[in-house]
Amino acid sequence: MDKLKTDIAGEIILSKTPGSTMKKWREIFAISQVDLAAFLKISPSTISDYEGNRRPSPGASVIKRFVESLFTIDTQRGNPVLSKLSHDIERSEQFFELHEFATTISAYDFMKIINAQVVANEDLMGVKKLYGYTLMDSLRIILEMPFNQFPKLYGSMSERAFIFTQVSTGRSPLVVIRVTPMKPSVVVLHGISEVDPLAIKIAQKEQIPVLTTRMDIAKIKEALNKL
Repeated sequence: MDKLKTDIAGEIILSKTPGSTMKKWREIFAISQVDLAAFLKISPSTISDYEGNRRPSPGASVIKRFVESLFTIDTQRGNPVLSKLSHDIERSEQFFELHEFATTISAYDFMKIINAQVVANEDLMGVKKLYGYTLMDSLRIILEMPFNQFPKLYGSMSERAFIFTQVSTGRSPLVVIRVTPMKPSVVVLHGISEVDPLAIKIAQKEQIPVLTTRMDIAKIKEALNKL
């Protein structure tokens, strides 16, 4: 739940119209302006002014109180919204694993850690930085995961490596990346050495280095999760 709180607060802070984003989350939690105002011990007009972007952007303390109030009110009501949101998060995590690095690492250092070889765009390896990785089963991602869940593959930022398992040629993962608006910094295809020529062309078009490795997945996770 702490991660969900952080995600909601972060979305509000980064929004160009934070008041509108606050309104969106209030409505998702099905809480009226009057009920929210009563809980926060402020006037409903203050809530209305924030949501209408008529007040200056709320500070961190206001946003924290706002998010905490959503969670507390929903808990008092029996968790109808939080239960659904938690289920959606758990469902998404069935398809992939996220890890954020404590410090930035270069694409070259990442390549060495996972004992990989570059098969496309080696010239870009020197400028790529990674803040984390996403490990995913390529077949399940393509065949089962709802398309609207794809942005969650990027965690807190897109400067990360996508590690695809259950890969045959590498074509399908690169096609998916081609048609999505966000792009990872590096793509890793696990368990193969030869990559489909179309996948290479897509990688070149998208300016994404592609690596291959046969290192055991458990060992990859153990090594990367220390970072």
